[in-house]
Amino acid sequence: MQDGFNPTPGIAVRLEPGLRRVLADNPSPMTWRGTNTYIVGEGQVAVIDPGPALPGHLEAILSALHPAETVSHIVVTHSHLDHSPLARPLAARTGAPVLAFGDSSAGRRADLATLAGLGGGEGVENGFAPDAAFTDGQEISGDGWALRALHTPGHMGNHLCLAWDDRIFTGDHVMGWASSMVSPPDGDLGAFMTSLERLQGLGPSRLFPGHGAPVTDGLARIRELAGHRRTREAQILAILKERCATAAEITACVYTETPGPLLPAAARNVLAHLIDLTDKKYAEPLGPLAFSTRFRGTEK
Repeated sequence: MQDGFNPTPGIAVRLEPGLRRVLADNPSPMTWRGTNTYIVGEGQVAVIDPGPALPGHLEAILSALHPAETVSHIVVTHSHLDHSPLARPLAARTGAPVLAFGDSSAGRRADLATLAGLGGGEGVENGFAPDAAFTDGQEISGDGWALRALHTPGHMGNHLCLAWDDRIFTGDHVMGWASSMVSPPDGDLGAFMTSLERLQGLGPSRLFPGHGAPVTDGLARIRELAGHRRTREAQILAILKERCATAAEITACVYTETPGPLLPAAARNVLAHLIDLTDKKYAEPLGPLAFSTRFRGTEK
């Protein structure tokens, strides 16, 4: 937990040359101090993750711009309600196009999206649609800066990270203060781990997440999160080796130190693990796949 991270919402902070951050005033157990909106460049700038539908935050972003500056691109890392709703109002005020990997269904696993009883869909902006798709590997640039899109599904199917030289804007995929929630059908743990491997292969020096402070040793944090997920998988497999269990029952066993308000989110992570273990033939559901389904371990 980054207890020392407590900036004032709405005030632009210069993090390094060519980068400003404006914190949205939407603190919660899932967003920590709030959503980080980033302004990249000087003069002609890109805005990353305009944030939640708060009129005051829109004015704070516009106030953070210098008088002669223009916004050339608005980039949304993913279309959760704490990241994307201000994109359209900001576009209306600046004339800049909204870029994202796709709408809120883009990149989602088709085999899970229509399952009744699976739940999920927490905080999704269902009507989100970008002006143009920002495809994997595509680059945008301005005076003195360039951003390259990295499609990193896992937290959400349409999730993007953005490479900026040797640094990466990681949205909700990698954060320093907490691990990410992976909630099916929008979240996919197998894809999440593959995306972590991709980011690790890039060897980033620093990460700028959607919530919390910059991560100064990006590679170490990525490795730590991957190890954390592998540990959770081992805990779940150990339980399934002894007995059949639901996601909620497993959550009660392995998240013993998690505060009560966060247990529902933890249970969504466990469900993601159970689906991933089913994909890998280490577990199987005892009935139609749903949040309340019991799973048992298998011998692969």
